[in-house]
Amino acid sequence: MSEPYRVAVIGSSGRGNYGHGMDTVWQHITQAKIVAVADDQPEGLAKAMERLQPEKGFDDYRKMLTEIKPDIVSICPRWIDQRHDMVLMAAAEGVKGIYLEKPLCRTLEEADAMIAACQTNNVKVAVAHQTRYSPILAVIYRMIHEGRIGRLLEIRARGKEDQRGGGEDLWVLGTHVLNLMHYLGGEAQWCFASVNSDGQSADASHVEEGNEGIGPILGDQIQAMYGLDNGVMGYFNSVRNAQAEPSRFGIKIYGTKGILAMNTGYLPSAGWLPDASWTPSRTGKRWVQVSSSGPGQPETLQDGGLQAGNLLACQDLIAAMEDNRAPESSIEDARLTTEMIASVYESHRLGKKVYFPLQNRKNPLNDLF
Repeated sequence: MSEPYRVAVIGSSGRGNYGHGMDTVWQHITQAKIVAVADDQPEGLAKAMERLQPEKGFDDYRKMLTEIKPDIVSICPRWIDQRHDMVLMAAAEGVKGIYLEKPLCRTLEEADAMIAACQTNNVKVAVAHQTRYSPILAVIYRMIHEGRIGRLLEIRARGKEDQRGGGEDLWVLGTHVLNLMHYLGGEAQWCFASVNSDGQSADASHVEEGNEGIGPILGDQIQAMYGLDNGVMGYFNSVRNAQAEPSRFGIKIYGTKGILAMNTGYLPSAGWLPDASWTPSRTGKRWVQVSSSGPGQPETLQDGGLQAGNLLACQDLIAAMEDNRAPESSIEDARLTTEMIASVYESHRLGKKVYFPLQNRKNPLNDLF
């Protein structure tokens, strides 16, 4: 066996910490070894040293990257205002692979710069949209292409719609379902959106600073419509404090012969309604559970949660480095998702349909009205 890939972990205690297990996942990958960790908080660094058992610890990720020269960097903090600088620094220091927490970054301008740096230095970047690695998603994808629901017509997605419903939900959790939307339905060609606050059309007075370094956000109610490839329509909605139990967070895929539905995660709840009318109360048709073995089959896998998704993502990142290909959930793919998010605000700001690629690469709320 060749030498394991040398992994450096970037955390930031109090500012997003280490994401959702994006540090410890590397302890379960035989082709990799954690050699260093950086955390700008002394207490957080001490805990990470104990948890990860690396050779060295640093209070500055820049010093770590310069001194260690790792093969792979795991950029873990959930706060997104740090991602741009971290990725650019890693690419410049010769890193060959990056595992990056979602959402990608704050603006399309940042995304463009990150992608340019990684392409110049041939750095492969996998973004932690863990559902993309779900074995159930693979079944859903296959069922669509086998024609189980006929011709694809539309995809409807909803956020978690908890206290973050609206603008924060769009950024933090909408990134998952919008990523699935363009993966299954094709790239977005245009967006038309409406954003409300307190029951009225949102304006500059409603702009607020988002949590976790998101930057300006807007709205407690978002309705967005997308024109996807091949005439497929996409819809995203999020309303603050409108959550349900079980959660509606996920997507529904409508076709001429039925519906497919799934939530998010490694082994999400998923179902198939083989009913062209979409109204089982009239036809008597029943929903069929979809497992990793197929529709109507018992589930044979155990749900490993986010860590299972992390494990598959990191293994795929290593394979992408060795095969010189894009990871399944690539940085270019994540830019498409970021553009769908930004287009909501750009469409609302302009009061009209906006087309992709967006001309405005900054946060549209900086120019609101």
